[in-house]
Amino acid sequence: MKTFTYERANTPAQAAAAAARTPGAMFIAGGTNLLDLMKLQIEKPAHLIDVNHLGLDKVESTPEGGLRLGALVRNTDLATHVDVRRDYGVLSRALLAGASGQLRNMATTAGNLLQRTRCPYFYDTNQPCNKREPGSGCSAIGGFSRHHAVIGGSEACIATHPSDMAVALRVLDASVETIKPDGSARVIPIADFYRAPGSTPHLETFLEQGELITAVTLPKPVGGTQIYRKVRDRASYAFALVSVAAVVQPDGTGCVAMGGVAHKPWRDERADQQMTLGARAVSDTLFTGATPTQENAFKVVLAQRTIAAVMAEGRN
Repeated sequence: MKTFTYERANTPAQAAAAAARTPGAMFIAGGTNLLDLMKLQIEKPAHLIDVNHLGLDKVESTPEGGLRLGALVRNTDLATHVDVRRDYGVLSRALLAGASGQLRNMATTAGNLLQRTRCPYFYDTNQPCNKREPGSGCSAIGGFSRHHAVIGGSEACIATHPSDMAVALRVLDASVETIKPDGSARVIPIADFYRAPGSTPHLETFLEQGELITAVTLPKPVGGTQIYRKVRDRASYAFALVSVAAVVQPDGTGCVAMGGVAHKPWRDERADQQMTLGARAVSDTLFTGATPTQENAFKVVLAQRTIAAVMAEGRN
């Protein structure tokens, strides 16, 4: 691990300003992903800004009837919160499908959104990886790609985003609240939060330098049957091959988002309009333009079958 300096921020604006003026600065809260990456020298922050004392650890109702989830709410607390369990069951289920109990006790709402890919080539510093070293190449393309993206990738990267929580937030049409180094605030719909890999896969979100996530907001409850189903190689502590977050209404309408298949939670609102036509129609729309490799083409079929199971469960 490289040496670094450290400070504890007292306000969100102070944290953002410090990150902007200090080259190589990064925020740290739970550290469940960042510390691992620092030990491997994949992340090499020159300065860490501790944001654990900013008071962003509350779940509050919004005037619009939704919920505001503080950036520092721990995943365990969010998954078990009475309002989340009652009105946003898909989010609670997605959180409980991720990591282990110990990690969920430390991981935060913002950190979950910002965690890095678990592509093995990203973690292997002996292998070229455009996410880790821009311009070095992508070892997954032409390499072992069973767990990689089948849609939304590029010639520079086919890594997937690992978050379960983000998939649920995408199907719920959540928004991300931030504060910039100049003290101004903005709201980013989660649909617009993540960048496509293109030729710059190391740039993963549209956050600006020093911009700090302060909360995630959920719209008022949409009702329906809310389901999160995660298909993985083992029953726990594994990332998704395919996951489905869905809201199914009594009349068969609804919406669906996918995890494990792209660089971000994958949703196409046109597929939502196909819900009453069956899983094949939904899947065909979601995966229009898919470019799977020989090793991960099974994901497209697996996704269709998982969508079908989720839709059947939602209608029962």
